Amino acid sequence: MTGTAGAEGNASQLRDLAEALVGAALKAGAGQADALAMRGESISIDVRGGKLEHADRAEGVEIGLRVLIGGRQACVSASDHGRASIAEMAGRAVAMAREAPVDDMLGLAEPGQLATVRDAAGLQIADDHRDPGPEHLQELALRAETAALAARGISQVESANASFSRRHLWLAASNGFSGGYARSTHAISAVAITGEGLGMERDYAAESRVWAADLPEPEEIGRMAAERTLARAGARRPPTGAFPILYDRRVSASLIGHLLSAANGSAVARGASWLRDALDLPVLPAGMDLTEDPLRPRYPSSRPFDAEGLATAPRRIVEGGVLRGWTLDLATGRKLGMDSTASAARGLASPPSPTNSNVILTPGTASVAQLLAEMGTGLVVTSMLGASVNGTTGDYSRGAAGFWVQNGQIAWPVNECTIAGNLRDMLMTLRAADDALPWRGAEVPSLLVEGMTVAGA
Repeated sequence: MTGTAGAEGNASQLRDLAEALVGAALKAGAGQADALAMRGESISIDVRGGKLEHADRAEGVEIGLRVLIGGRQACVSASDHGRASIAEMAGRAVAMAREAPVDDMLGLAEPGQLATVRDAAGLQIADDHRDPGPEHLQELALRAETAALAARGISQVESANASFSRRHLWLAASNGFSGGYARSTHAISAVAITGEGLGMERDYAAESRVWAADLPEPEEIGRMAAERTLARAGARRPPTGAFPILYDRRVSASLIGHLLSAANGSAVARGASWLRDALDLPVLPAGMDLTEDPLRPRYPSSRPFDAEGLATAPRRIVEGGVLRGWTLDLATGRKLGMDSTASAARGLASPPSPTNSNVILTPGTASVAQLLAEMGTGLVVTSMLGASVNGTTGDYSRGAAGFWVQNGQIAWPVNECTIAGNLRDMLMTLRAADDALPWRGAEVPSLLVEGMTVAGA
């Protein structure tokens, strides 16, 4: 369905399902319960050689229930949402919870803690225009493919894709919370190839937005995939040694992601975080902030309330380089003697856990070219694969590809190398460029890291 009437109909159905699940759980013997009901629809179109390669369309309603009984919890989910299925789910969840281990920190929010805003009005996280049909998506994918193939040296486009998804959700709980919203995603991508045999190289470009109107033109995405691929022609291994490394903005968010993982209350509460003793201590260079804003309009991770019904709000995770707080849901907050940061997320068949929404790292004032000049000799990383990251010690090792830098200039493309260091040391040496891109769930510029180990030829 599209339009206001369709959205209201979806919301009404999902609200009724979620509230029915909670009622059934209480009737079956649960002390507390919360439930999610979701309606999802998606279309994905792949083209190759100017023709349709694959089309996928999915639509359905799924429900999930969590019950709590005296510090014990269990979660169940189903795609059957009939009255008999709801009653059966509730009985099964209660039986499972009675056999679960006790955790006295588990429990729903108090009514006074709950968000008063129960929808996403003003956040604009669901495109309210007519949903694109498969014909329109195929046209977008074909335009991206054509643009990539137009670049001299591109031998083929492995795939070009355009997709759309919309998800409506409703959360209800026995503490009185009941609220929901919709979210949409539009995406275009292309993967281009140059060369043949052992000399073959590939790269890609992809963009996604909440609103179709905010997407770049598909020709821009196709051209970018081609340019990135052609730049990789003739890639070889770099020398081995200790060098500065510039994480391109395509991958720099992964570095900040490791910091966020270490500041996650789940890891801290288990004692399995290399930042477990770092609260109110420097973890980034002085003057660098890492903020979170779940209320940015039209951004992919925005949400008015978290998965436990608490109101979301902007906050500083790192301020002036100093770690100011953990990312917490209710249970991890209670374990650490702190309030939840309204960061809970959950799936249909899983309990809440802390996560981040729309993070922003302070950009620098130097351009990428200026940072390359300061590097002199080193490595620019544009893609990574595989990972060996010790969450307790911060020891870090990843496969990487990118470009070798000599005399402050990109000299040649690089593949088949490994980069290594310790995250705590690496993050304290960061220099940020001024090239962060908008519309990302993690708005992070290119980052220069000093003194890492490169294992290549």
